[in-house]
Parts: sequence; structure tokens; C-alpha cells
Amino acid sequence: MKKHTKHTQLKRPSLGQFGRNEWSILGTTCGNIQALSNEIINRLSPKYQLAYVDADHKSHDEEGDDAAPQAMIYTDKIGYHRFDFQANMESYHYRMWFNDAHLILVNGNHFKAARQLVCIDPKKAESLSRKLEKLTDVQAFISYEDTNDIHDFLKNHLPHYNEIPIFRANEIDKIVSFLQEKINENTPPLKGLILAGGRSTRMGHDKGLIEYFGKPHREYLYDLISPFCSTTYLSCRADQANDLGDFPLIKDTFEGLGPFGAIVSAFREDPDAAWLVLACDYPLMNEATIKQLVNKRDASQVATAFNSPHSEFPEPLITIWEPRSYPVLFQFLAQGYSCPRKVLINSRVHLIDPLQPEVFKNINHKEEYEAILEKVASSE
Repeated sequence: MKKHTKHTQLKRPSLGQFGRNEWSILGTTCGNIQALSNEIINRLSPKYQLAYVDADHKSHDEEGDDAAPQAMIYTDKIGYHRFDFQANMESYHYRMWFNDAHLILVNGNHFKAARQLVCIDPKKAESLSRKLEKLTDVQAFISYEDTNDIHDFLKNHLPHYNEIPIFRANEIDKIVSFLQEKINENTPPLKGLILAGGRSTRMGHDKGLIEYFGKPHREYLYDLISPFCSTTYLSCRADQANDLGDFPLIKDTFEGLGPFGAIVSAFREDPDAAWLVLACDYPLMNEATIKQLVNKRDASQVATAFNSPHSEFPEPLITIWEPRSYPVLFQFLAQGYSCPRKVLINSRVHLIDPLQPEVFKNINHKEEYEAILEKVASSE
């Protein structure tokens, strides 16, 4: 008998306590951890959005008049923004606040994180020996003494300790390079999504079926982006599925939301992938433009998109949407917005200028379609 499940089984993104790429530093004093974290952040911050997680054990009385009251207080600090509030914080809340962070450094003396940098400091050895349950994925040792020897209890706890790299605490450049390599290794895979689910009401017939280059345009675009993606799908309505042959499909599970619904349906399928989304509206789209988008991709942003050659706004339907955009899309939806362009305009996005603006010609009416057919025919 099949076991009854009360809730829909969803694919959950690979998140830790605080976010997608979190590293705790433990095994030395809180002062050393904070100093090391500041050094790392100062050197990586020009390129990446970084975060630091720590605890402050001062009481409200010790903090004085600046203590956060029962009400939330927002302060524009000119150089940054500050919120003070009282609430019970769980991983669900942390992940929302740290969604933009490309690297999260955590004081491991107070909190757990998915990966660890373990410090070798004789002064804190006994304390570290009581935190072995936090050492679930040790990536490197950082020595605060003039030797590469590590504590015996770590050797017993980590059978492969001799395969783990070790750095001296003053080798900041090496530590930063190591972390940067790990960040690059964690770049999400790129999958493709051809938006073929539109009803083409203005055109009068399915734009995905128009043949500009000897095959239905949705198939042409599928073949165009597939070499750049690990897997490519056609996005469709549920009632279209039987007419799309053997192509990999992602059916709209958020109906009535147009392209917005197609994008979040793709993330529902794989929340850890980045999605190269391309609509069937672009009859002149070519390999050079796709290559430019992929080569200019910035995985640290919410998305990588083109500046529209026809307006001052980004083009949302030829865009690489990163995994961090998934919760952002839902935040806009919860406020009543289902426009992908509005999400791009109001988010941290890498915008590029197209090298071939003419391929962004968009068609929605029969007259535009016939003009494009004539242009394609005359160029052959």
C-alpha cells in the first residue's frame, strides 16, 4: 500500500543553515575569527557579495539606548542599510536575508555551517575538542602556530586529515585564493528553457510553430541553445504536452502567469540550476548572441541579461536566471507582480549591451511575421 503524503513533494535547493555557500571558521578565539573574516571579505568584496555571521552576547542593558526595541527600526546609514528588530530567527528566515550573499562566513564558535575552516590554535584546542559534531565537511586547516601538526583528536575524528590542505594564519592570499577556487567550483550548472507555452493571441497562431529556417522556431531555438546547456527543455502548457513529441518538457505548474510562471516552474524542477530562458518571440536570434550571454554570465548576481536595444529596460526573456532568483521571483509574486522585467529592474543583475542589436527584433503580429520571412528569404 502506497504511503499517504500530506504535502506535495518538492525539490529543495541545496541550502545550509544560512544560505547556499556557507563556511564556518572555528578552533580559535572569536577575535581571530572576526579578523580573518574581515581580511577575506575585504579582498573578495570587490567581486562578490559577502556576509559574516557572528553573535553578540551583550544584554540590552549593556547596549544602552541603541538596543533594538519591540518595534522594528530601519536606519539608512548612507553607506549601508540597518534593520533592528526582535524575532525568533530560524533557518527559513536566515536564508531569505542571506539570499544575495555569494559567500557566507560564520563564527563557528557559535553557529554551525555546511563547510568548515578549522583553526589549529593550542590555546583553544580543548574547546575545539568539544565541538567535533560541527566538523561535518572540513575543507582546510588554518594554523596559528609555526608547525603543520594538527591536534591528535582531529586526526582521530577525520580519517583523511592528511588530504586536507593546511595554511598558516598569515597566508591570507593563499586562503583567499583557495576560497575563490571553491566559489568558482560551485557555479550552478546551466540548463536551457525555450518558452513555447504562449497562446500567441495577437499573432493568431502559435509563434513556436512558425518556420523561419526550415523547422518550427521552437525546435530551431532548442537546437540553438542546447550546446551551451547541460540539458534543454521546452516549456509548455499541460494541454500542449502530447503535441511536442519526444522533447524534454517542463509543464507550467503556475498557470495564468505567462513567462513568469514558466520560469518558476523550471526552478521547481531544479532549484539548484541556473536557467537560460529564451522566448520564441525572437525570429532572428543567433548563436553569437547566445554565446555572448553565456560568456558574460555572472553567477554572483540574480541574473545576467541584455539591455534592450529598443528601451532602457533589460530583456527578461533572453536571460540567465541564477538559483538565487528563485525566492526573489516569489517575493515579487507575493506583492502582486508577475512581470519578469520588473524583477530584473529591481534586483542585483549583470546587464550587458548586445553586440548585434538587430537580433532582438520581436514579433507579435502577422505583418511583422511576414516582414521577417521576407528578410530571411532575401538573405539566403
